[in-house]
Amino acid sequence: MQQDPQQPAISFIGAGNMARAILGGLVANGYDPSRIWASAPEDKHLQSLRDDFGIYTTTDNRHCASQADILILAVKPQIMAEACQDIASVVQNTRPLAVSIAAGLDSETIGNWLGGDVPMVRCMPNTPSLVGKGATALYATDGVSREQRDTVTDIFSSIGLAVWLEQEEEMHAVTALSGSGPAYCYLLVESMEAAAIDAGVHPDTARQLAIQTMAGAAEMCSRGDEAPDQLRRNVMSPGGTTEQAVDALEKGGLRDIVKKAFNAAKTRSAELSEQLKKAL
Repeated sequence: MQQDPQQPAISFIGAGNMARAILGGLVANGYDPSRIWASAPEDKHLQSLRDDFGIYTTTDNRHCASQADILILAVKPQIMAEACQDIASVVQNTRPLAVSIAAGLDSETIGNWLGGDVPMVRCMPNTPSLVGKGATALYATDGVSREQRDTVTDIFSSIGLAVWLEQEEEMHAVTALSGSGPAYCYLLVESMEAAAIDAGVHPDTARQLAIQTMAGAAEMCSRGDEAPDQLRRNVMSPGGTTEQAVDALEKGGLRDIVKKAFNAAKTRSAELSEQLKKAL
């Protein structure tokens, strides 16, 4: 393969669903596949990546890491320590930018496993990244350059929205918002669908309408012409059906329920982070 030397070489340690989503987004947006490497313990997990995207693959994490200008750590949190310690000598020699997508592990912990003094970006993508509609929050340590930040923005913009955080501690709130948030939306779709079925709507029709209603509302919010509260008011005619429905939701405490759910997820994120660090 002829390589584009202008693009940083990107290596993925780990080749699971999120790694596949990211590298797929990169290639779909014109990134040179000959500048991308991925590693996994067994070649059978890498075959489809070679076939689908034309990237380089290896079962040797150290070799994969040695190719990288940008090293994306895409292994499960429970095996991150082992993976990082295995490639630490390579990282200390080649000095790539490390990017972690592992939930619950802070940049200092991962940096120490890599031998210390490693520029790092920690990120929290969510599952809609798998269909190119992700929301990824990013945090950079002090050693990350502006050019590196821009490159990481481009990487995660290939699978959706990418935004930067000022403080790493915000990751717990982001976990509750965009990390866990898709599940809140699915629950709402489930509930709308069930209510429609109970009212006599055919199940297939109820599901299609509930999904499209959620997708359409999200699209109108994303265009930014009007704030969500104004969009809501636009649907509510005085004395009409929507006003009655929204009034029932308000009286039922929807806002408080959402806040309690958010805070529960945020608290659990912090707890799991501490538990994970102690276990490792």
